Amino acid sequence: MTKDLNQSGWNFDNSYSRLPETFFTSQNPTPVHSPKIAVFNKQLAVSLGLNVETLQSEDGAAVFGGNHIPDSASPLAQAYAGHQFGHFTMLGDGRAVLLGEQITPTSERFDIQLKGSGRTPYSRGGDGRAALGPMLREYIISEAMHGLGIPTTRSLAVVTTGEEIARESYLPGAILTRVAASHLRVGTFQYAARWGSEEELRQLADYAIKRHYPEIEDEENKYLTFLQEVIKRQAMLITKWQLVGFIHGVMNTDNMTISGETIDYGPCAFMDTFDPATVFSSIDREGRYAYGNQPNIGVWNLARLAEALLPLLHENQEEAVTLAQDKLSDFAQLFESNWLEGMRAKLGLFNEEEEDKPLIKDLLDMMQKHRADYTNTFRALTIDKPEDTNLYGTTEFTEWQKRWEERLGRQQESMDASKMLMRNSNPAVIPRNHRVEEALEAANNGDYSVMERLLQALSNPFSHTPDQEEYTALPAPSPRPYRTFCGT
Repeated sequence: MTKDLNQSGWNFDNSYSRLPETFFTSQNPTPVHSPKIAVFNKQLAVSLGLNVETLQSEDGAAVFGGNHIPDSASPLAQAYAGHQFGHFTMLGDGRAVLLGEQITPTSERFDIQLKGSGRTPYSRGGDGRAALGPMLREYIISEAMHGLGIPTTRSLAVVTTGEEIARESYLPGAILTRVAASHLRVGTFQYAARWGSEEELRQLADYAIKRHYPEIEDEENKYLTFLQEVIKRQAMLITKWQLVGFIHGVMNTDNMTISGETIDYGPCAFMDTFDPATVFSSIDREGRYAYGNQPNIGVWNLARLAEALLPLLHENQEEAVTLAQDKLSDFAQLFESNWLEGMRAKLGLFNEEEEDKPLIKDLLDMMQKHRADYTNTFRALTIDKPEDTNLYGTTEFTEWQKRWEERLGRQQESMDASKMLMRNSNPAVIPRNHRVEEALEAANNGDYSVMERLLQALSNPFSHTPDQEEYTALPAPSPRPYRTFCGT
């Protein structure tokens, strides 16, 4: 280690490694040929207490590439299970290594994980590596989600490895440094319930509570309250997805976090034309993870968490099932309440009226019927340019607009206040699929300027500034639907 790297700011604790070894395998990343930094998140690095100048050097690239392990790190690959498209299987970090948990200057704790860092005992025949395009894609989308105010893992850096990986063709290899509140998943608890002892399951639950929900540690039935709190966070998270038209694409139980953060940006995308049946993932042929089905899948996944926790909820299994079902039944009401509140804000409504639900539904129905763009429709209403939508000029929209304006007039808040609420609730820009592809194509050819400009526009999506205008443009018509792929 050089003197500079000693001053990089790494301040790891490794609490996960103090859990039973059932849950992980100690594992160093596999060194790569020639790590070079492709993109680096300076703002995030500063918030983590890291030295930006040092980490942008060759020494920093060596850490991000897995060639050098900071002194205080304790690398490991986590074990977990999961229902993938409804089918249960043993999983684990097949191409990722957790370096440790960075303790920030404000005493916050964040996992630092290298994704694409080589084979582990959980690789199941995979090469443990990742291609540059998918890693840059995760960087773009996760930072866009952060800009939108949606809980998410974040991206600290992407390094190229100087190696090629074999997929359908040979592609440049890369490693993403992912930052997360933790990588605890519903699938982690499924793994503990299936292959661990009840005591190990309890230790895992106690760890999750201490790390993410310390305020409930003294509750009489803290494991039931834990389930309740995870349900609340996931109901809020999925609401936020729906409000901006985000489609995760692979809502397997191993991709649902206990912390309530969005994780895994493989086949995700943002919806253009409003349609609840929208699917982008090339492997989701039945529409299991379609936009409109995400709340249903959310509660299905949470039911799998509840099943795993049953031994901790009550010594009598029937009573445990009753307690779990009671908490799960809250999800639908939580989601609807959150969603209605969010949709009211998108329309500038501060208070509640019974008419709000049909007002919202009628707008969405029109958008689907006329194939209107989801984001741009709300943007047009926000900036008083309804003529910019293809709803404009129809009798039904004219009637709807009259109802909406009358509704706005019945609340105490001023029109200026309503417009400000709408500006803060309706993004001017999202990471539109054609713009992301444009940035990735340029980056794959060594030009990162397109990606940098896109990231700048996405960093403050609610500013509605003139320089964001170009990113509101829709893609050119295509005879084939846009498809995304798992980033393997």
